[in-house]
Amino acid sequence: MSRPGRTFTEAAIAGIGATEFSKESGRSELQLAAECSLAACEDAGVNPADIDGMITFTIDNSDEVTLARCLGVKDLAYTARIPGGGAAAAATIFQAMALVNAGVCKNVLVWRAMNERSQYRFGQNPAQGQMSYSAGNGTGSLLWCVPFGAMTPASWGALQTSRYMHTYGVSNRDLGYLAVQQRAYAATNPKAWFYEKPITLEDHQNSKWIQEPWLRLLDCCQESDGGQALLITSLERARDLRQKPVKISGACQSIPYNVEVISNYYHDDLTIMPEAWGTAKRLYAQTGMQPSDMQAAMLYEAFSPHALMQLEAFGFCGKGEAKDFIKSGEIAIDGSLPINTHGGLLGEAYIHGMNSMAEGVRQVRGTSVNQVKKRKVENVLVSSGMAGAILSAV
Repeated sequence: MSRPGRTFTEAAIAGIGATEFSKESGRSELQLAAECSLAACEDAGVNPADIDGMITFTIDNSDEVTLARCLGVKDLAYTARIPGGGAAAAATIFQAMALVNAGVCKNVLVWRAMNERSQYRFGQNPAQGQMSYSAGNGTGSLLWCVPFGAMTPASWGALQTSRYMHTYGVSNRDLGYLAVQQRAYAATNPKAWFYEKPITLEDHQNSKWIQEPWLRLLDCCQESDGGQALLITSLERARDLRQKPVKISGACQSIPYNVEVISNYYHDDLTIMPEAWGTAKRLYAQTGMQPSDMQAAMLYEAFSPHALMQLEAFGFCGKGEAKDFIKSGEIAIDGSLPINTHGGLLGEAYIHGMNSMAEGVRQVRGTSVNQVKKRKVENVLVSSGMAGAILSAV
């Protein structure tokens, strides 16, 4: 039963902002957070003092109080942090949407800032403290695999996807078609680290093995320095702001039983990504949409097989069909579903997937450097595995 005088509102992304993406930012993560946050506010035309909600990842090193002080935020009504790495990207949008829709906050800042390359290396064997955090304070699943040699994200990602690749006959060469397409997008994106640096399938196949026979170097996301922020408000307010509003038609999370954030090989069917299947089911039911309603998708791909498994989970092709879907050119700019048109985490930067959320906004606005032109972009799906959202034109 609704309270008297309370009305349901619709949330929208009103602003996006980012720093440059580099391998050595030369400044603190707090400064990166402040710069991308101010850029998002400027993009929206919102005074930072009017921010009343802030959401980031549990592993972001910039705390809300200090960042709020840097931005001149006057009165926070709500703050939250989403657990996990890249799985949190779309989940921040989900929580911000919920806050705005419920009338708890008017202007919610979502951010992620990191010196992942110059300050620490996510791709390497983690320190004991990091392992304990990732494993749940030392009692989680990583302690079952690290002693046996699975000591890096690439090894965990390979274990996660090896059964899928074996079952459906997906070779490493098949993965190369995804990497080549995403680097082609990055090559025409001036903000991408690999701007003007496309690759061929032969380049992919000649890159060194990281986890043979599944992952090569060019199947792995980058280690990047940088920051990315979004400013989320109500659709009603967004209509009066600087940019064309991007409506959040729906957003949700799914964390099924026995699914881990990264060491995801304890659930029953290792040929699927169950969190993505759960997110898809919930998201389509929430919005009344279906895969054919999407004109583009931004899919989290810390490692290239993850994009294939999400294409299937979200219903863009059948089980085991993603490799042929990609090889036939369907993810190219003139294909049926362009994905990661900024270059993705393989080609643009790895800001824990937040830069992919921003590219979804640009596609709906019509401002991407690799804009889908074959048809008008009405809906874009953005996914970070355990969460997803549909961003829509107004």
